[in-house]
Amino acid sequence: MSNKLRVLLTGGCGYIGSHTAVELMRAGHEVVIADNLVNSSAAVLPRIEELGGKKPAFYNVDVCDKAALDDLFNRESVDAVIHFAGLKCVPESVEKSTLYYRNNLTSTINLLERMADHGVNYIVFSSSATVYGEQDTMPLREDMPTGACTNPYGMTKHMSEIIIRDAAKASDSLGAVLLRYFNPIGADASGRIGEDPQGIPNNLLPYVAQFATGRRKRLFVNGNDYPTRDGTCIRDYIHVTDLAIAHIKALEFIVGKQGHEVFNIGTGNGYSVLEVIEAFSKACGKELKYEFAPRRAGDIPTCYADPSKAERLLGWRAERDLKRMCEDTWRWQSNNPMGYGK
Repeated sequence: MSNKLRVLLTGGCGYIGSHTAVELMRAGHEVVIADNLVNSSAAVLPRIEELGGKKPAFYNVDVCDKAALDDLFNRESVDAVIHFAGLKCVPESVEKSTLYYRNNLTSTINLLERMADHGVNYIVFSSSATVYGEQDTMPLREDMPTGACTNPYGMTKHMSEIIIRDAAKASDSLGAVLLRYFNPIGADASGRIGEDPQGIPNNLLPYVAQFATGRRKRLFVNGNDYPTRDGTCIRDYIHVTDLAIAHIKALEFIVGKQGHEVFNIGTGNGYSVLEVIEAFSKACGKELKYEFAPRRAGDIPTCYADPSKAERLLGWRAERDLKRMCEDTWRWQSNNPMGYGK
């Protein structure tokens, strides 16, 4: 992208947001972060500055707060928005469904309205492979049906996609890209920023990493009787830096265009839970002893992407393999055993 952009990242202090902030700055762009720090830490901000070479503008703002968001847009002239902000814990979304619908949908609607009011015409949305629900056919393609989601979190992503798509249809200037992430793992190669989940991790790799540092005492594998090559679930894991770079490619694609486009962001390869544990054992230099536990409700056996559309239209493909994902995660976790709260 030849033109330097000033990009607003909602939820920019989070795991994916912080890595995207760094990659945007490394590519020469300017970053404004809006985050209410509910699931993130302000301690990441000096590390983003350290890695990106420039201090990002930061606003402690809840995107659901119209007045605060309006004030941000009045203060900051931005060219585009990447919308990460949202609650994202699948089990919690089942228990607190109305909270998830109110937060995740209100934030998206508020953002689109403020963008329209202030003449900001480009948005990249952080969506998820959960919008596909359970499919009988793999790999997943962008033209497959969506909306039969297995949890409220996934439904908020599906409904936000519809809201953004319809806003783009109704506008003669809005350009939107919906990025359906698969399973982001890894950390910046520096080991300075990474995933720092609040409480007990719901995702595999941060749980394994915390077990490897001794922060978790037991390592459970949920289910060993799935119809897969070793009986454990298979997922498409993607390095968070590759994912961050995909956002820059999405901005390159949409700036100057109107309408909306959807892309899967994954590697196209599936790894089983046991294969990930084995790879992480090699990365951290010690055998990780695991125990089998019952299946978790809602876990599907296999899920991986067909990422060929992103390669064809965005010129993007994942570059970092599972070995690299595990090595970078271990560097982050071993250097920061308590995350940003060390």
